[in-house]
Amino acid sequence: MKHDEKKGGTKSNSSLFFSTEFKVFFVILIFSISAFVNTFYFATVPPILNRGIQPATFPKILLILIICLTSLIYYLSFKNPWKKKENLEKPFFLTLLVFSLFVLITLYLDFFLAIAVLSFLISFFWGERRIIYLILVSILFPIIVFIFFETILGLRFPSGIIINFYYS
Repeated sequence: MKHDEKKGGTKSNSSLFFSTEFKVFFVILIFSISAFVNTFYFATVPPILNRGIQPATFPKILLILIICLTSLIYYLSFKNPWKKKENLEKPFFLTLLVFSLFVLITLYLDFFLAIAVLSFLISFFWGERRIIYLILVSILFPIIVFIFFETILGLRFPSGIIINFYYS
């Protein structure tokens, strides 16, 4: 797949392993596989202390999901080649800023609140302008994440302003 300078994507199958798409796919795949192998060395929790799933289960599920989605994106890049951009767009930098804010809110206020702020701001910076949808996302998404971790995985959220009301 040669790089097509005009469109910024891939053109033919002659240099399949040297395309940008393959390099990104390969790096993510190698990292994910090595992290997946590393999960086999996690300690197992005895059944009497187990509050849900074993420590290695959730990372394994996430890594398999990452590998599958990366493979799908690589496959789709054959049909719709990536466009080469000179500069990163503004939403990218705003997303990095929001994740920094997420860490600060998580550390000093509340994890649940941080997820709500993160979901609101990410949706807003990536183009959603309908306030009702932004509010719904910032309320429903943290609740869904909380229910998933609390009931399915059996894991508690870290204590904070909002979470302390639930656990007390």
